Amino acid sequence: MAPPNQLCLVLVIFLSVFSLSSLSTSAIIPKANVSLSIPLSQLVENLCNGKAIQNRRFCLKALSTPEVIAAMDTTELGTLIMKLGVANAKATLNVYNEIIKKPGSPQSLKALNCCVEAYKYAILSFEMVSSKLVEDPQTANYDVAVIGPEIANCEKELINAKVQSPRLLAGNRFIKYYVSMGYEITSTLELENPNEY
Repeated sequence: MAPPNQLCLVLVIFLSVFSLSSLSTSAIIPKANVSLSIPLSQLVENLCNGKAIQNRRFCLKALSTPEVIAAMDTTELGTLIMKLGVANAKATLNVYNEIIKKPGSPQSLKALNCCVEAYKYAILSFEMVSSKLVEDPQTANYDVAVIGPEIANCEKELINAKVQSPRLLAGNRFIKYYVSMGYEITSTLELENPNEY
């Protein structure tokens, strides 16, 4: 591609990061710093190296909070990941609701409303998974996995309606990262408890 296209891509990425940093909530981008002063737990290292993880760097950064590092077992780590997924989904849902209030075409409004429903579904799914981690990791795994197609449908609707918002693109990307982390942790729980469901 020609250099102007690359410049546009860099500009879009920069604007995405800049616009996300100005959000009123900090749930979309993990604010924790991966540093040598707080060693990551082996649980976090193992999870972020899992094959379902879409972005290892994001995983390590999101799971570098003291609360997560203190997690004593896979179930506790899973519960914390689901809480982070809920917080991320709620923050992104707020962005969708904010954008819906602005004037737009009927097609873009339809796409945005589709995404609002997808994020409401994601929030409920992450919350349900937390309660199923111990009793039914197989169902928890399925409940996390089905969030992905909902978000993919949301993205498809946005593309078809030509809705372009770096904040929404970043929110959609991040929720997919949380889904991959949730899928990895529930898969691990299934292997740890093969006869319990």
